[in-house]
Amino acid sequence: MLPGRLGLETARIPHADRHGLLWLSRGALTVRDGTLRFERDGSADAKSPLESGQYGIPFQTLSMILLGPGSTVSHDALRLMARHGTALVAVGEDGVRCYTAPPLMPDSSDTARRQMRAWGDAAGSRIIIARRMYAMRLGELVPHTEIDILRGIEGARMRQTYKNLAQRYGIIWKGRRYDRKKPLAADIPNQAINHASVAVTSAAVIAVTAVGAIPQLGFIHEHSGDAFALDIADLFRDTVLLPAAFQSAKAVMENPKLDVERQARKTAGKMLQSQRVIPEMIDRIKKLFEDIAPVQELPSRAQRESGGGR
Repeated sequence: MLPGRLGLETARIPHADRHGLLWLSRGALTVRDGTLRFERDGSADAKSPLESGQYGIPFQTLSMILLGPGSTVSHDALRLMARHGTALVAVGEDGVRCYTAPPLMPDSSDTARRQMRAWGDAAGSRIIIARRMYAMRLGELVPHTEIDILRGIEGARMRQTYKNLAQRYGIIWKGRRYDRKKPLAADIPNQAINHASVAVTSAAVIAVTAVGAIPQLGFIHEHSGDAFALDIADLFRDTVLLPAAFQSAKAVMENPKLDVERQARKTAGKMLQSQRVIPEMIDRIKKLFEDIAPVQELPSRAQRESGGGR
């Protein structure tokens, strides 16, 4: 099969020794001479930091490539990244949408097994993780150990946070209202919150995917298919989501020609980049489970046959 054509004979590098994420947009991701390359055609624009030209991509040292708008990817590029365990995720402008996340996870299941151990211990570790999340948001570790009480405390503080931020940005706040059947019936501030929420949740999906955590196993959110991503997104509700939403709502109310969805998406995207939110999300996920022992692996067939798995 033409050895060396796609660099498939080279050794894989463990994800623990890789350097995280690479963001690319407005170009073609291809393979030439066994090397992953990103080609930028035409003059550089304000939406891309790269000048026109061809760039070699050190894909074996990356955990994930985030491919933004205006980009294409070749079949050979997908094969090469799949062989070396480098994930590819299609994202919106500034990472405020996550369109696809192929099942190319880190080469270790350690984070997922730690998450599973914590989630499965409903009377112990699960509430510990939930309390840690609330502590990250509230700035203190509250003494309560019942999830309903924690939710009540958080809800009361959030109502005050809404009022404070609305006052800061000069927004008339009538309360959090959202009808899923009629999303456009909400007022401008509530619409902006909805759109900013989608943006920050998309960033959380990227972070959860990057560390190989299980999106369905949430500790505060429970029934959604991306419950854990919603948990992580909520850690940044006060610092990113709501400021982006109220700032966008203010701009739209001052200039009705602006589209509230686009404005919220752009504002949230700038904050995600300037505050390096996705790397911070990744760090917080790791911190949540750092002292949780992972679920033990099942013994191998050789161990069972030798009696080592008994």
